[in-house]
Amino acid sequence: MAMSDEDRARRTRGALLSAAAPDVAEAAEAWLARLAHERRLSAKTQEAYARDLALVLLRLTAHLGARPTLADFAHLTPADVRAVLASRRADGVAPRTLVRLLAAARSFGRHLEREGQGKVGALAAVRAPKVPKSLPKPVSPEAARALADPATRAGEERAPWVLARDAAVIALLYGAGLRISEALGLTPAQVPPGVDAITVTGKGNKTRMVPLIPQVTAAIADYAALCPYALAKDRPLFRGAKGGALSPRIVQLAVERMRGALGLPQSATPHALRHSFATHLLARGGDLRAIQELLGHASLSTTQIYTAVDTTALMAAYRAAHPRA
Repeated sequence: MAMSDEDRARRTRGALLSAAAPDVAEAAEAWLARLAHERRLSAKTQEAYARDLALVLLRLTAHLGARPTLADFAHLTPADVRAVLASRRADGVAPRTLVRLLAAARSFGRHLEREGQGKVGALAAVRAPKVPKSLPKPVSPEAARALADPATRAGEERAPWVLARDAAVIALLYGAGLRISEALGLTPAQVPPGVDAITVTGKGNKTRMVPLIPQVTAAIADYAALCPYALAKDRPLFRGAKGGALSPRIVQLAVERMRGALGLPQSATPHALRHSFATHLLARGGDLRAIQELLGHASLSTTQIYTAVDTTALMAAYRAAHPRA
């Protein structure tokens, strides 16, 4: 049975508190409450912060020989922090993971300073590892349409409503640029029949308005008509085989099967469809600010990465076609 978000968050919180000395555990509880209520971070982001701080505490325990107290935190040296990062690097983790660990520790350190529980200057003194820049890898418009077409999976021994369900989710990812968590978080009340725009709750509980093209509303209507479960207005729109909320993993597996059949690379994931949404809009002359709003990006710089993707494709076409390239 799949673990619910609440159970997973509770387990992660428990792991954090068990890795901490009593005074650090108390401070960590207050820190997590601040992340939830003042910064309004999503439950998944809070869970990630808690998991990363728990890892830092475990590595500090191994390094110092005992669970670190608040006094230990205040006396950390840059060498202590580097030792923690080096131990994780030795495990083969990526630089991006090390950056995330350091960010969680720094956030907790800022909380301690704000509460007058000591300064942790060593965390700020250590430079974060460099993360190699990578461009999003969108799929072609033809591939995106094939992934959202139930006919692509016609040979699979699956119930028609399951194929229609997966197609509707994928249509939302590519046709509306939603994150998979946003699509699976929708309720029937948010997507009534014939609607041409929906309100989506994204990262940090921020809401945005997203238009729906007819192909997307048609895919959702097809799924709703075939779904064997009663779709209560305040329950999840997309259901699993036993009637519970649909797991993101099920959608990921569906895309994996289709990319094999379509000969697509491993980079063709559900999230790549969101990249494709942005890239294809930009290629058709879409306004960067408008795309930022549609994607729910807090910063325009996050959206600007798609201009690099579009330029890369343009230069590849130029080199392939121009006689003197």
